[in-house]
Amino acid sequence: QVQLVESGGGLVQPGGSLTLSCATSGATLRLNAMAWYRQVPGNEREFVAAISPDDDTKYADSVKGRFTISRDSAKKSMNLQMNSLKVEDTGAYYCNPGTYWNGNYFPTDYWGQGTQVTVSS
Repeated sequence: QVQLVESGGGLVQPGGSLTLSCATSGATLRLNAMAWYRQVPGNEREFVAAISPDDDTKYADSVKGRFTISRDSAKKSMNLQMNSLKVEDTGAYYCNPGTYWNGNYFPTDYWGQGTQVTVSS
């Protein structure tokens, strides 16, 4: 059984930084691509960033240059370094194991409980 635990969210002012972490169990992180998604109430979950088993990365245009995704396969964990945060980055952030192919990420139905990020002055 795949388990995903996101952490690191919080309240931060615009321009600030946060680092999110995703701990995994039951999934072979070494063989899976992983991604971060975010969701605000009333909206669909949206793609933020993904990383392949070979460390290829893909970012949503809205976060390029500000967010950095990384993985530690030995620790079965994944991080999202978020800099220069904006109010519109507010939302619940979720990690997801999936498939990375031909520059595209394909999610699975495995989701954790999410971690809330609130960017506000």
